[in-house]
Amino acid sequence: MPQKTLLKGRVLSFLESPFATEPTRATNTHEAVLIEDGKIKALGSIAKLSQEHPEAQDVEYGQHLIMAGFVDPHVHYPQTAMIASWGKRLIDWLNTYTFPEEMKFGDPRYASEIANRYLDLTASHGTTTMCSFCTIHPESVDAFFEAAQLRGQRVVAGKTCMDRNAPEGLRDTAQTAYNQSQSLLEKWHGVNRLSYAITPRFSPTSTPEQLEAMGALWAKYPQCLMQTHLCEQTDEIEWVRSLFPNARDYLDTYEQFGLLGGNGLYGHVIHLETRERERLREVGAALIHCPTSNTFIGSGLFELDDLMRQGHRIGLATDTGGGSSFSMLRTMATAYEIGQLQGTALHPAQLLWLGTVGSAQSLRMDDCIGNIAPGLEADLVVLDLASTPDIAQREATAEDLWEAVFPTIMMGDDRAVADVWIGGNRVSRKP
Repeated sequence: MPQKTLLKGRVLSFLESPFATEPTRATNTHEAVLIEDGKIKALGSIAKLSQEHPEAQDVEYGQHLIMAGFVDPHVHYPQTAMIASWGKRLIDWLNTYTFPEEMKFGDPRYASEIANRYLDLTASHGTTTMCSFCTIHPESVDAFFEAAQLRGQRVVAGKTCMDRNAPEGLRDTAQTAYNQSQSLLEKWHGVNRLSYAITPRFSPTSTPEQLEAMGALWAKYPQCLMQTHLCEQTDEIEWVRSLFPNARDYLDTYEQFGLLGGNGLYGHVIHLETRERERLREVGAALIHCPTSNTFIGSGLFELDDLMRQGHRIGLATDTGGGSSFSMLRTMATAYEIGQLQGTALHPAQLLWLGTVGSAQSLRMDDCIGNIAPGLEADLVVLDLASTPDIAQREATAEDLWEAVFPTIMMGDDRAVADVWIGGNRVSRKP
């Protein structure tokens, strides 16, 4: 007999984008959600679902909010141990903190330790899917996929490719980058819930020959995602101009080598020129907003409202460890604050959508994750909207769900995560 579990609480699902309609009309709430064999079977009233499925095991969450697990479309799991490192602009930060840490990932034991630590930490914050850069070492990719596979988790990852402007020991070549990426792709892509992303770190650390090789690999496997960085900091853009004097702009350093497409994920994209905006929208590429990273490293303010109005696909990401938190709640809070600085007050429904459906769409995975709807995979987070005294006293006076959830978005952390379900299995150890 199929295994069935009935989760009872306030179940939040999205009917459409809250950026495309009045935000409160974009959602629906239910009393319960039924999980069967790792997927969402149904949602509705407790009475109806209990009557139709009397054999289901009940899990009672009271007034907790049950929603899709958070989806984080731009992370660096190898930077877990050096998160929140002080100071520096991007290039100095990479040389001072990131590259020395990434040197360690040729050791399979260390890579496995950090991969498991990262997935434990993110699960405690309610994140159920992420897209991660690894290091140049194939061992780092194997470790991450092996750890996720043991958890039954849907993740995306790829070997980071760099053949210049990086320390010795962190450089490959155009040929080895192609060969190793292809081997890892063929080994892992489509196995269980795992997907491979072709991963040139960014133009300054790849020669034209390596970018061309990555473009050729993507052309061979167009079903895969491709992830990189674009227009993060102004001094980075000037560096790119000096390295690619014939390119029309930063995006052209990817476009001319076949690294622009609808399955592309471009992190940060803060300082885009008009042509870059238009080309990214034309091809349907995903723009990944990394608010805590952008403020922590001093990169600038992502123009979410303008880009959304122009019709871009946008995901929301922590960018750990450039981002200063593993928490998607903290990431939403910073996105809200950046919006305020730009004169746009993001509604709680819009923030939650960005961290679930929007991010799933950026990964081209909204047909299986990112929402609560029949047929989707049962990756869920259960939020306690009164997890701390300061949040509870504000939630107690809330007049609707959105007033109740907003304090948790702004002040919540892992204490707000009452439970987590991945692939229909309960992974939280909280009482």
